[in-house]
Amino acid sequence: MLHFYYDLMSQPSRAVYIFLKINNISFVAKPVALRNDEHYTDWFRKITPLCQVPVIDDDGFILTESVAILKYLAIKYNVSDHWYPRSDLNAQARVDESMNWHHLNTRYSCTSLFRELIRLPILNKAPIQWHLVENERNQVRKAVSSLASFFLKDNKTFLCGNEISVADLLCVCELMQLVTCWEEDLYESNPVIKDWVHRVRDRTDLVFQESHHIAYRVRSKFSKQNKL
Repeated sequence: MLHFYYDLMSQPSRAVYIFLKINNISFVAKPVALRNDEHYTDWFRKITPLCQVPVIDDDGFILTESVAILKYLAIKYNVSDHWYPRSDLNAQARVDESMNWHHLNTRYSCTSLFRELIRLPILNKAPIQWHLVENERNQVRKAVSSLASFFLKDNKTFLCGNEISVADLLCVCELMQLVTCWEEDLYESNPVIKDWVHRVRDRTDLVFQESHHIAYRVRSKFSKQNKL
């Protein structure tokens, strides 16, 4: 039986969660509360010394890293080919291209901005370093621009063609992390990206909303604090 260790405040965890749900892949849910440092507990270290989510345990086969997990699940469970193409090498390479680019661009920039606006001020109990925030905002803008001008060029419906893929899930979950810190305008101000996010949301429907409910809860919490 497939066991899935995750936290829905983790962007890659959300991507895998959506993929599992939308493809009706049965799994045993194993939430790991990052906010409580459960990923550093002895029981979780026995699963992965890397102390990161997501992780899957598929009948004793333990796999970390969201990209590897998504590829593995797509192939093992023989999901629709558009998620991670097996029949078309060129199409598969496009998905790999997007996911490889994603790590040091969308993921790095969005995670860094979230860290400066939310995580570090809470952990350090210190004021937001606005000069660092602006630097990270510029990096997000640069990544968003590249998504629009390269990956979604020629009016493509999704990042790697006219059908949704695992690359779309990883990328959209990263951008949606910015919802927690009132920075979603960094992608909504770009009409190409805004429309793409809506297409991914529509394609994954209620699962998308379910997977992001904690992110919206965090946004609501900090919004209320800021109004006090």
